Amino acid sequence: MARVFHSELWGLRKQKYAWLTDHDHASTDWEEITPHEEFYLFVPRDEAALERYNGFPRVTEIMPVNSVGIVTSRDRFVIDFDRQALERRIRQFRDPNVPDELVRQAYGLSDKRKWALSEARRQVREDAEWQDKFTMCLYRPFDERHLFYHPAVIERGREELMRHMLGRDNRALVTPRRVERAGGWHHALPAVSPVEHVAVSAKTIDYVFPLYCYPDTSKDDLFSELEENAERRPNLHPDLIPALRHAYGFAPTPEDVFHYVYAVFYAPAYREKYAEFLKIDFPRVPFTSDPELFRVLAALGRRLTALHLLESDELTPPDAKFEGEGDGVVARTKAKGFRYEPEEERVYINRTQYFEPVPPEVWEYQVGGYQVCHKWLKDRRDRALSLEETLSYARIVTALARTIEAQEEVDALYPEAEREVVPLDI
Repeated sequence: MARVFHSELWGLRKQKYAWLTDHDHASTDWEEITPHEEFYLFVPRDEAALERYNGFPRVTEIMPVNSVGIVTSRDRFVIDFDRQALERRIRQFRDPNVPDELVRQAYGLSDKRKWALSEARRQVREDAEWQDKFTMCLYRPFDERHLFYHPAVIERGREELMRHMLGRDNRALVTPRRVERAGGWHHALPAVSPVEHVAVSAKTIDYVFPLYCYPDTSKDDLFSELEENAERRPNLHPDLIPALRHAYGFAPTPEDVFHYVYAVFYAPAYREKYAEFLKIDFPRVPFTSDPELFRVLAALGRRLTALHLLESDELTPPDAKFEGEGDGVVARTKAKGFRYEPEEERVYINRTQYFEPVPPEVWEYQVGGYQVCHKWLKDRRDRALSLEETLSYARIVTALARTIEAQEEVDALYPEAEREVVPLDI
């Protein structure tokens, strides 16, 4: 077998050229490495930690039914902050008296190899149930928007997966398979509606893992009647609950499993310890063999989930408030007033109006590839915030502050959770 060696040099280009001038392969400080399956990466890794980590089940094994998120290819047309504005657009889109060229110019829609404006308009126009196609979607962290979820105007609707989220009593875990190399791993959120494909990860594609799968009653075949009478089923590996029941002496609910997984993903110790592995594949989950610890972590995961869905009682009333006199319009640039003042703990949306208190750690908090407090406002530049939106932002600030507190609690417990795990062959 060949022997593999590794070395690397970080710095400015000028420094690298100077180093290369004075060194060759014989004078380079090499480190011998042993690339392993399944990725055979040619970089040094903590092999002991990798072996330990690979013994945990992947989230794809825990929740087998999953899919990447929705790709509309027409976000500005089919997604909006305002339901009424979106509905007006679709009414005009359906109107046979409005020429194609006018619609094309008004909304920046152009024909593609597999999509023609005239044909899409015809399909929407002939759909008697088009008004039922409006729904909410998770567009960015803590940012749900209105979506016209119609196959004629959405490029990849992922209907087979998203039907479990449309008008259902359900929730899903959103996380990517791999993440950008820079920065740490903080790539997990819950959702209760369809999910856009970069809702969490700015540069990679997110996967959606519903907690429950619902029967498909749309099929007109021999088995459709059976489907209509079927109940939803947990999207969990069939051997998972029995294995946990054997280890704990009780059967955790599907919600317990979901919340436990979510708590693990928000443990800073877990994120730091397995940072390199989390960047290259789906996250893995150690299930503690301690039943009481499982319960405590599941309770913390339930708290985090409620905070991130903005459903928690802890958010009423929110800690942050919207202050100042003005028109509520979010300024486009810092020069026009949009800025964060750390000493004042204020987020100014313009020269006279601001949210406070917003501690620095909350302002800087990231979910996935986004700095939440900045991104949420940045996407609303040149818009006047409604009363509902100002309240939502204050609740988001509060949710992030509570998240940081909850993460400290999870972090104190996580090392014990990994000390002895349930052996799972799934």
